[in-house]
Amino acid sequence: MLTFLTLLQLLLFIPLLALLGQGLLYVLAGPRRETNVFYQLLRLLSKPFTLVMRKLTPRQVADRHVPFATFFMLLVVYAVVTFERIDLCVRIGIEQCR
Repeated sequence: MLTFLTLLQLLLFIPLLALLGQGLLYVLAGPRRETNVFYQLLRLLSKPFTLVMRKLTPRQVADRHVPFATFFMLLVVYAVVTFERIDLCVRIGIEQCR
């Protein structure tokens, strides 16, 4: 179970960092971000999660807000997984969690 939670935490951390990097490049590169190779790579990494969030959100939510919603949804799920991992480590003993 610990391995599963650790793997899930890693799988959530990658798109979280990709969305954070996208936001940073959005601010730094401005309108030229679409031609930035790193921005396109980060967008590719977070695209599966953004597409799922687009399907979950109503049509009234603008497409430009979906990455924000995806980031906060992933952040909440990451926090839940982290708390579950901590709880598991407390139950089985800290020595076995290393």
